[in-house]
Amino acid sequence: MARPMKPRRPFNAPGPTRAADGPRRPDAPTGPRRPGRPAGEFAAGAWLWGHHAVAAALANPARTCRRLLVGADSGGALAPVLAAMPDHRRPPVETVERAALDRLLPAGSVHQGVALAVEPLAPPDLGDLLDSLGAGQPATLVLLDQVTDPHNIGAILRSAAAFGAAAVILPDRHAPPITGTLAKAASGAVEVVPLVRVVNLARTIVELQEAGFVCLGLAEEGPDELVAGRPAERVAIALGAEGEGLRRLTRERCDRLVRLPTGGPVGSLNVSNAAAVALFAIGRPERPR
Repeated sequence: MARPMKPRRPFNAPGPTRAADGPRRPDAPTGPRRPGRPAGEFAAGAWLWGHHAVAAALANPARTCRRLLVGADSGGALAPVLAAMPDHRRPPVETVERAALDRLLPAGSVHQGVALAVEPLAPPDLGDLLDSLGAGQPATLVLLDQVTDPHNIGAILRSAAAFGAAAVILPDRHAPPITGTLAKAASGAVEVVPLVRVVNLARTIVELQEAGFVCLGLAEEGPDELVAGRPAERVAIALGAEGEGLRRLTRERCDRLVRLPTGGPVGSLNVSNAAAVALFAIGRPERPR
């Protein structure tokens, strides 16, 4: 069934401004510049922190970078990335005390002495994603059903990048925004793996099936084990929230339910660990029989 034509947003282009991660501090840049406000303050979408997240954002040509704060002993690792950036994209760099970063960022942020103010990326569109993959081309997608913890979502994005998944898809309702916490957990994967938000996951599964994807639901009670080797050229693996698992309608829409071959005294995995194992298994060549 052909999808109805609709306007496409530029894939992974800068998008509208969102609130930054965590409560604003008095010394954090926020809002449009007003008369009398210091020149260093500006409108910013979010703060990213940590070497991997910041370096990936600087290297992403679709990301607008506004201001880079570095500790006196922390900016050297970013020098090659900054040198490779064209002048119009390179943000101003300011050396600050680590205590200033502690005050600026949410409590407990492991910033490693670097923080970058950025504009958020535009949320990718499912239709644009499918168009970019091409008809019939091999691809792996990850579907998240009610997974809301930004640390888990970030870790899943990191595994998706490591094992070559084309995107992570999740319902827009109750899903956290891409904040510094999520980006830090993703270790740079936010810049390379699209995080696609959809209105209805069950309908999205049907759309993926129409595009040639085999949709597998990961569930402890699945009748079949997920063994090493691709079950199809185009695979979407659905994972549910810890405790609740996949919702009923999501289960019914999947082509089949599968389980990981776990055992021992602890028979289940954290959702981000389960995603990593599943992506590794799907990506491996089939074992000789």
